[in-house]
Amino acid sequence: MDPVIVVGAGPVGLTLALALARYEVPVTVLDEAPPESLGQEDRRLARTAVLRPETAALLERLGCATTEGTRWTGWRTMRRRAEVARVRFAAPPGSVKAEEEEEPGALEEPGTEGDSGVTGAEPSPLHLPQHALTRELRAALGDEADVRIIQDSRLTVLKQDSSGVTAHTSGENGTVWRASYLVGCDGARSVVRKLLGARFPGRTAVERYAVAALRTELPWPGEALLHRSPPRGGEVTARPLPDGVWRLDWLLPPDGQLVTPDALLARVRDALSLWCGEVPAYDLLDTGVHAVHHRLARRWRSGRAFLAGDAAHLLGALGTQALDEGLRDAENLAWKLALAWHHGASDVLLDSYQAERREAVAARLRAADRTLPTVRGESGWRTVRRTVLPGAARGHDLLLTDGHLGRGLLGAPCVHSRTPLAPAAPPAGSVLVGTAVGAPVVDVPVTAPDGSETRLRDRLGGELLVVLVAPGTGVWERRHWLGAGLMPRLAAAVSALPMRAELLVTEGYPGADAHTVLVVRPDGHLVAALAGVRPAELYACADAARGGATAATATAAAAAAEGEGHPRTANSEATANR
Repeated sequence: MDPVIVVGAGPVGLTLALALARYEVPVTVLDEAPPESLGQEDRRLARTAVLRPETAALLERLGCATTEGTRWTGWRTMRRRAEVARVRFAAPPGSVKAEEEEEPGALEEPGTEGDSGVTGAEPSPLHLPQHALTRELRAALGDEADVRIIQDSRLTVLKQDSSGVTAHTSGENGTVWRASYLVGCDGARSVVRKLLGARFPGRTAVERYAVAALRTELPWPGEALLHRSPPRGGEVTARPLPDGVWRLDWLLPPDGQLVTPDALLARVRDALSLWCGEVPAYDLLDTGVHAVHHRLARRWRSGRAFLAGDAAHLLGALGTQALDEGLRDAENLAWKLALAWHHGASDVLLDSYQAERREAVAARLRAADRTLPTVRGESGWRTVRRTVLPGAARGHDLLLTDGHLGRGLLGAPCVHSRTPLAPAAPPAGSVLVGTAVGAPVVDVPVTAPDGSETRLRDRLGGELLVVLVAPGTGVWERRHWLGAGLMPRLAAAVSALPMRAELLVTEGYPGADAHTVLVVRPDGHLVAALAGVRPAELYACADAARGGATAATATAAAAAAEGEGHPRTANSEATANR
């Protein structure tokens, strides 16, 4: 079968190629850049990305090193007159660490009351230069024999038929390529999107930022800062990078006024003197001005061609989050294309990529459009809120803080509440757990049938996961619990599922009773939680997660049932194919 073509060799395209390679799908990456540019990525330190913990974990599962990034230990919000309200990641309530680190009143802004907004220990986001991420992705792809990166290859023509895609390229390596599927990861000016005729409506220059990368010492190593009332202009953020480097972003007024080098230096000196008491020694490494655009492609799938990353959407009202959403596109699409490549896929499965990811990005754009004008005080609204509602300004700070940290209304991971990959009706025996159906699962410790112990998220990126909540199994040897209780029936039910699945056991899961069975997609979203072993319901969940049977699979199953008296499952087909 023909490989998958990925157009664009930026972080999203390379991540998608690496994810597909992990599923043993051959990939050809078409890169416009000439061969002499290989290894000479744009090393601008003012061009960085903030990745939510789940996204950083995806890169690590794929074998992409992220050690050069900085994981924030917390986030500070500063206000006028150096009043400080520190928002940090607290240890679990009642733990020794929590008691030792407790700072009474540290989370309260002077003159306000209310909840701190800290809800227990959470992993922190990752901040890293984009050129470093690109370099590490290329290094990880260097070991993949089934991935080819073709330099100096610009897409000019795209044609589709019932069995694949034909792509014509120009440049030194211009030729005709044949693919099973094609994905445009070629940025905001996507050639793939234009060739598909997909509209890209939205708004231009929603926000403008001045950016500076500098090496200096600030009073909070490893922490990030949000200053809402600096002496010049709108809010300023400071985010740590490796080697004592900081990225500073100033929200600019909407008048489009030119930011001169002298004006930017004045902003740098004002911020440093306010935070440090005087201007410390610093090395200015990089500067820039960039505009944030909000755009969303109408169609993300057209037959066998797809869009991902900036080719499908532009967002990032908080400055550095667009790449995070692009990598989530790659994670969502990779396992679906892999299933289609190996076993065929229904239109329901392939259409679910657009249904899920477009709605997730649209929800973030709507939240930004509705919330940020209020938070940032457009039309004098902030003044009214601060006067009438005590603590409202603090609530605005926490809202922005959560957005920068990948939490809350402006930044939380998406919940696929209306996904087509869910059973038509809640399965009999469905139960509620601490994770909503369609939301990302909690990263709990799990044990595989071979006795190996790991984390739940470490098992993502492969097959469907079926997790049994069984308190007490940790104190028994594998030979005792593997053949006891529900395990034999559950193992038999898993082996008969219509797609490959891995059986795991956990001591506990938030909100789940003993003997709850969780069905988890390869990208970590919960399909269902069932009370006990229910083979028919479990099968229905797995069938829904794969988008239902393809026409070819249904025909083969019917023939097998007629000739042998029982259908062959996708698990047995997959085993035979391998």
